[in-house]
Amino acid sequence: MRQTTKLNARALSSLDGTVPVPAYDRSQVRSGIVHLGVGGFHRAHQAMYLDALLNRGEALDWGITGVGLLPGDAGINEVLTAQDGLYTLVEKDSDGSRRARVIGSLQRHLLAPHDPEAVLARLTDPETKIVSLTITEGGYPLDDVTGEFDPDRPGVREDARGDAAPRTATGYLVEALARRRAAGVPPFTVMSCDNIPGNGDAAARSVAGLARLRDDELAGWIEQHVAFPNSMVDRITPATTDADRAAVTEQFGVEDGWPVVCEPFAQWVLEDRFTAGRPALEDAGVHLVDDVVPYELMKLRLLNAGHQALCYLAHLAGYQYADEATRDEVFGAFVHAYMTREGIPTLPQVPGVDLHEYAGTLVERFANPEIRDTLARLCTDTSDRIPKFLLPVVRTQLAEGGEVHRAALVVAAWARYAEGVDEQGRPFEINDRRRDQVAANAKRQQDEPLAFIRDRSLFGDLAEDSRFSAAYLEALESLRERGARETARLWLQK
Repeated sequence: MRQTTKLNARALSSLDGTVPVPAYDRSQVRSGIVHLGVGGFHRAHQAMYLDALLNRGEALDWGITGVGLLPGDAGINEVLTAQDGLYTLVEKDSDGSRRARVIGSLQRHLLAPHDPEAVLARLTDPETKIVSLTITEGGYPLDDVTGEFDPDRPGVREDARGDAAPRTATGYLVEALARRRAAGVPPFTVMSCDNIPGNGDAAARSVAGLARLRDDELAGWIEQHVAFPNSMVDRITPATTDADRAAVTEQFGVEDGWPVVCEPFAQWVLEDRFTAGRPALEDAGVHLVDDVVPYELMKLRLLNAGHQALCYLAHLAGYQYADEATRDEVFGAFVHAYMTREGIPTLPQVPGVDLHEYAGTLVERFANPEIRDTLARLCTDTSDRIPKFLLPVVRTQLAEGGEVHRAALVVAAWARYAEGVDEQGRPFEINDRRRDQVAANAKRQQDEPLAFIRDRSLFGDLAEDSRFSAAYLEALESLRERGARETARLWLQK
């Protein structure tokens, strides 16, 4: 039986030679970044880039302190604390080969519900120059249709009072900035790495909006002094499974309680706008630009919306994994047709990128059999994703007389998915913060066919557009009569 090593700082010397480990002295690294919302993506992406810089002998002032914001983060907090912030990153190629390395840029992990003052102390420390975020689309207190600050989102008004421990990510940012201002400490940069349009702008509206509820002068100071750079981030990172843990132990001899698996591809395009300096991210392959918008729209409307074009139809048809569904000639072709016929026409030119070649590459990435990304994950929090990823494509195409029937089919597939039963009659769990709302809309559509898209909080006035509503109704009827796969096949020919 192969000898294995339990991952922690003391074990690094014994692992060297088995898998690459940090080549730098972690005790010499200072924490210049606090990251809110440590999940698989952050550890496969931003933390990986910082680790690469540290291995070059750079960025010793830019180690990361991770923060879990939710009670459910207690598990990863326990694992990362026991492992001294270390974890194994495994890249899975489509040919079955795997490459592993131990990442050391995450120095510690704090659990906000357990000790909010420890988190605020780290956020207010002058050493902290950047606070980065992966808090998901639903973590920003913004109206889903208008994108403007929504003071009635859960926890916002409580955080605005500032008389108790923050309840939201935005609350922690505002409280920390208020304390820094009062102490004469310069502010940090807020760097969103979430998959939402204009993520830095969204973070700015969120923070300034909550601050204004609390103190107009604080809001003005934030707007004047705090940078919120926009970014585009990309790396397919499925949730870690017990099989992944076992594989890391068996193949690499590392006992890791929470490794990360991902595809080989990684991309980060970042607006070069920072309040108090930044690490030399360009040395690690980050593309620093003046304008992120073209890259961001490309990713959101092709990759992210492409995932939406796949997941509901394939889930209804009985598939469980994105790679298997993409290798189905009908579903793979449908996703590609959505990208090329409806997504790409809405995009500006992207410097250095052939959009049609990019679309083909995305389909290949989706089909990687080693990633095993679940359709259930891609279907999660649809009410946060469809309005941001797909509906802007619909509105642009409608305004310009372009095709919308494939996007209409995707929306209809979501409506059918929201009924909670697949085509084999098997019930499934809907994981969405608006689950009750969308399920109620889906239930009403049996008697009121447009009920689902008449929800203005999600669709605005799209139900009143005769061209879209007709395409939607045709797609919904076909899904009921023919099923998801046959409908997708027929829609390829439209």
